[in-house]
Parts: sequence; structure tokens; C-alpha cells
Amino acid sequence: MNETDVVIIGAGHNGLTCAAYLARAGLRVHVVERRQVVGGAAVTEEFHPGFRNSVAAYTVSLLNPRVIADLGLHDHGLRIVERRAQNFLPAPDGRYLLTGEGRTQASVAKLSARDAAAWGPFVQRLEAIADVLRDFVLRAPPNLVESFGAGAIREAFNALGSANRLRALSLEQQRDLLDLFTRSAGEMLEDVFENDLVKALFGFDAIVGNYASPYAAGSAYVMLHHAFGEVNGKKGVWGHAIGGMGAITQALAHAAREHGAQIDLDAPVREVIVERDRAVGVVLEDGRSIRAKSVVANVNPKLLYTRLVPSEALPAAFLARIRNWRCGSGTFRMNVALSALPSFTALPGAGDHLSAGIILAPDLGYMDRAYLDARAHGWSRAPVVELLIPSTLDDSLAPPGQHVASLFCQHVAPELPDGRSWDDHREEVADLMITTVDRYAPGFASVVLGRQVLSPLDLERQFGLLGGDIFHGALTLNQLFSARPMLGHADYRSPVRGLYHCGSGSHPGGGVTGAPGHNAAQAILSDRRSLFA
Repeated sequence: MNETDVVIIGAGHNGLTCAAYLARAGLRVHVVERRQVVGGAAVTEEFHPGFRNSVAAYTVSLLNPRVIADLGLHDHGLRIVERRAQNFLPAPDGRYLLTGEGRTQASVAKLSARDAAAWGPFVQRLEAIADVLRDFVLRAPPNLVESFGAGAIREAFNALGSANRLRALSLEQQRDLLDLFTRSAGEMLEDVFENDLVKALFGFDAIVGNYASPYAAGSAYVMLHHAFGEVNGKKGVWGHAIGGMGAITQALAHAAREHGAQIDLDAPVREVIVERDRAVGVVLEDGRSIRAKSVVANVNPKLLYTRLVPSEALPAAFLARIRNWRCGSGTFRMNVALSALPSFTALPGAGDHLSAGIILAPDLGYMDRAYLDARAHGWSRAPVVELLIPSTLDDSLAPPGQHVASLFCQHVAPELPDGRSWDDHREEVADLMITTVDRYAPGFASVVLGRQVLSPLDLERQFGLLGGDIFHGALTLNQLFSARPMLGHADYRSPVRGLYHCGSGSHPGGGVTGAPGHNAAQAILSDRRSLFA
């Protein structure tokens, strides 16, 4: 039986972030990971001989700059480069939208003079809200507590601080904030823009990892969530980690180990040990126990509380609610090895547009129909696909002259109707995704040398993403901010003393940010200071 200060379940990026901060503060930290590699869903693996790619998470923007700086990730080998162009949206009729520094305004103007005039003010409105909300990313949201005491006083000050930050917004900006939290992205975009491709660019951000129509209430917030990021100090920019997303988690693991953290692989957890209403360790699948003063879980909250924590240790009302935690992001992931670059009908040949996020969804109605079709059929027969070719920025991923591509595909049902299994339909849907790209880039199918296919069921099996949910829980209003994962437990503390959650099911939500891991570490250190004060 091992003993330590903190045991962390899961070596995904948030678990490693939490481990590095706690170890840096002098605590003994033991991380246990069920897979044979660190990184969770942010890993780089060879999927076809000679071809490597980011397996699940596939692009960088939301990784918090303070986490990068505090943990010295650049000193541990992390290098992030910007896309040469940000986004490329081809249309079936040959038109296209290409965004990025020095490109966007002219490209939008070719499609619509009115939209070119509206673009700047709209982006500025989003950025103003995003700037204020960035202040909330690395702090716990106000947490509701039932009884009066030190916790209630702490949360009162937290709420006051949050209110003061919101006062930085003008009245009109506060109206925008309300709209972004409650309205659909589709409605907001149609209020501002007229061109389908321009609306589709923002609309795609509203459905990334979100099993919903862009016309669903609250989808505007998901659009805003993706505006929080930055790369190398440039806000709103997307980039690529050289070596793939695994380079991020390898750097985090190096930082954690440098400060003394122990990381065990191939060590799945069977159960959290609860004694006298307190978490005191974990039992691994092989029967070994690790005792700890604190237990931290970097897993989906539903998985944590319904599979790892004994049900009798949880309040009945809490358990009933967490069983209804909504998961499922409608995601189908593919990685493909290519003998040559694709050529798009709308913009033939090589060029910076091939380093962009290539969005195959020409209008909001297309996205809406994709969702409705998936709900009825199990997957959209005309799916939404984002194609990235990271080897245009990173030649370490493929042999010379060849390339790798990531396909992030939507919409598919997390669970197929009529009891059908994804194991029986995985390859059929993968063929459909390749065919969809081929419609925009004829000949794409013929240059595919190999592929890796991950259905929602595969994402759940391999990475613990219940329902294939890349965010560990939908980013809906009832699962955000002080309600993530539940009112009364937004402070990273569970109903069981000594048990904390640090994953994307905590504030501020999904994406490769490191923020939940950072914030959970601060809560744990605060509790230890109070204990020994």
C-alpha cells in the first residue's frame, strides 16, 4: 500500500496540469493513468506506418498562456506555430472564404460588401466579451453554499469580485453577454450577416463538439467559448503544436516529474476509497491501493460519481442529478495518411489555405439538417467536416512529400437508434466522410493510404469520453459556470470531503486549456493552508 499527499486519477492534460502545480508547491503527488501513455485525448500516435497525428484533440488555441508560463512548457520542448491561414470554407458553387491576418477583409468583401462592413464591429463585440470572460477562466466561479460559515464568506467575496469584473462591460455589452448565453448562434448571425459562408464560419464554432443545431438556444455561447483562445500572444488565433497534441501533454508530464510527481501508466482505477465520509485513496484494478490525503479526478463527472465513487457515499439528490449529466458531442474522428495534398475545386492546388481549418459546411441550414438527420438516422448523410492537414506546418508527422490529415466530423448520434452498434457501422460512416471531402476536393479518396477511425463509442472506450463527448459534458446553460458540474460544487470540491474534480467537466469547460487543472490545484492548496493554519 502506497501513501502520498495527493493521488490524481487520469493523466490527461488537466490531470497533469494539476499534478505539476501541486508538486511545484511541495506536495507528494501520484498520478495513475489507465492507458499506456500520458495525455488522455491530447496524444500523438503513429496510426499508419510512418504517419503520426494527434489522435483525438487536434488543434491549439485554448491552452492558457499562464499555464504555459507557470509550468515552463516551452522549456520542456513545447513549440506552437500559427496556421498560415486561419479558416478556409469552400462552397459547392466555387466561391470560398479564406480568413487570417491580411486576408479576411478582402475575402469577405468578395462575398458581400455589407458583411465586410459588419465584420469588424461584430468581431470587436465578441472580443470585448471574451476579454472580460477570460478573467474568469483561471478562477473558480461563485459557488452556492447552504450554510453560513467560512465557505459562505469566501463565496460572497468571490461573487463580489465576479460582479466587479462584469461591471467593466457597458450596458450594451451586457446585453450582448445575455444574448450569447441564451440565444442561438444562428439567430445572432442572421441579425448581422447576409452571406452563407460568413455565417457558416461562426456557426461552425457554435456546433464544434456540440450535438445541436446552430439554431439551438445557447449555441451562441459555444461560439463564444471558442473565441477565448490565443497563440503566441495573438488572440483568436489557432495553431499547431509541433509534434502534435501529444507535445503539450509530454511537456506537462516533464514539468510534473521535474517537481517530483510520480506518474504510473497502465494503472486503471477501480474505486475511490471513502472512509468516515472522506476520500482517502484509490483501489486500482489490479487490487493495489494508494492512500492519500486528497483524491483528484480528471474524468467526466458522470463517470466519477456513478462508477468510481461508492453510491452510498454520495447524497441521494446529488447522485440523481449527476446521473442526468448531459454528455454526447456528436463527434466522429478520423486520421488519414495521404500520398499527396488534396486540391479543392474552389481554390485548386497548393497554398496557405491548406494549412487552415478547412470547414465543409457551406451554410447554417446545412448544419441544421445535419443535426436533424443524425437524430433521426444515427448519422448525417450530408455531414459537417473540418479537415486539418497539420503536416503542412509540421513535416515530422509524415514521410517526405506525403501528409496526414485530421477529420473532425459531425453530426453523428452518440448512441445509434434501434439498438444498433457503432461497431457495425464505423467503416460505413468513415467511407461517407471520405466521400464528403472528395466532393469538394475531387481525387481526395484516391490519395488516402490509410486511416484511423474513432466513432463516439471508440472515443468512450479509449479516452473515457462518455458518449464521445469531447467536453466531458455539454456546454449548456445548466452545465456552465456555477452549475458546472452542479450548483454547490463549482469550486472543484465534491460532496465527499477530500475528493476534488479537475477535468473539463469543471469550470471553465472543455478544450485543451489546462484551466480546470490549474483551478483545482488552487482549491486543494487553499484547503491545505486552512487545515494547517
